[in-house]
Amino acid sequence: MAARGRCPECGSGALVEDAHYAQQQLVCAACGCVLAEGLLTTTYTDEEHLREVAYSQSTGQKEQLSCCLQRGIRRVQDLCKVLQLPAVFEETAVSYIQRALQLPAFHLVSLEKKELLVGCCVFVTCRQHNWPLTMGTICSLLYAKQDLFASVYLSLQKKLGLSVPTLSLADLVTTHLCSFRLFQPTANVPAPFLEDKEKLLARTMAIVELASEAWLVTGRHPVPIITAAAFLAWQSLRPSPRLSCPLARFCRLAGVDLPPPAHLRLKELLEILLGMASQLSWLRGFNLDKKTVVKHIGDLLQHRVFLLKNAFSQQDGEEQQDTAPSQGSPDQASPGQASPGQNSERGCPSAGKQQRGGPLRPLLPPCLIHPRKRLRPAAPSAPASAPTGDEPISDTEIEQYLRSPQEVQAFRKAKGWL
Repeated sequence: MAARGRCPECGSGALVEDAHYAQQQLVCAACGCVLAEGLLTTTYTDEEHLREVAYSQSTGQKEQLSCCLQRGIRRVQDLCKVLQLPAVFEETAVSYIQRALQLPAFHLVSLEKKELLVGCCVFVTCRQHNWPLTMGTICSLLYAKQDLFASVYLSLQKKLGLSVPTLSLADLVTTHLCSFRLFQPTANVPAPFLEDKEKLLARTMAIVELASEAWLVTGRHPVPIITAAAFLAWQSLRPSPRLSCPLARFCRLAGVDLPPPAHLRLKELLEILLGMASQLSWLRGFNLDKKTVVKHIGDLLQHRVFLLKNAFSQQDGEEQQDTAPSQGSPDQASPGQASPGQNSERGCPSAGKQQRGGPLRPLLPPCLIHPRKRLRPAAPSAPASAPTGDEPISDTEIEQYLRSPQEVQAFRKAKGWL
């Protein structure tokens, strides 16, 4: 039924009375503006006292969740089910998404960032409960870029004031190796390439610890290092059928991506192992290279503290190690012990420069040993004008020019002598 008057919003006179949930409302048919609404009773305290309230102030309207929040909660629940997380994790992640979507900073963001916000809430929850989950796993499930995910994660952490513990390298090794497909017999993996999970995990952990002691982990992404360490551990457990397998094929068989820096990390690890092998007495007669040294990784890891100390000079004790061989003369060497010159004449290829009397390479980060970027020379400054003595003196420097009477007298004497 049409009513008289005009709409204050659009000026249209098409005003109709409509019943919405048994509530009479005066609505503009042109723009949908609600000009007046009737009264109804709520279901809680107001109903007990028979008080009538408007629908916009009723408990039903206040308890209604926004579509964005409902979708976010469903996405959090679905992601927790895919990751098979406990129920406690799901409750915590839901509380984080509810708090985040109430902040004005996340109201006008794109749908892609809201989707990443769901993954960030789950990621934060897993880290707080010491659940080994990587950022790459979340990004692969959400088909997202890691740099964009990292920006949303840092924003969420700052806005909510969350304390997120870092994931230890040991937990990351365990998580990354659990995704390998080398532990179950399948049609794609040959039988000689299958390996026991516990043996591979223990050997990989020892190689990663060696890389950490050799400054190969600090400041670098851990996944390429773990991939290279797992490849060396896998080869060393059964060298005969696996030495001919390259790193790219190993990643394809394991069902994991090959990060581009993994080849560089593998090269650095092999250099460390070759340096350690040159100090092992029963390996000095062998011509070791980057392939054959893999056969002796078990022995190298067993004595890694001693071999690292002898193969690479420490910064604190480098001078002591350089002067130690010069304390005794070659004539005083025992009959059963050969001198460095005799070792070089025998032609031990594995001895390297260290056995031929060369200096030991310092155990430093690779960025300091082989710097890639050179410092740009500073631009030449404009030549300063010659001082005339009439330059103004600032208040902070005036005290440097004040002299005591004794200094003035000494200055006069020196001037007279000159």
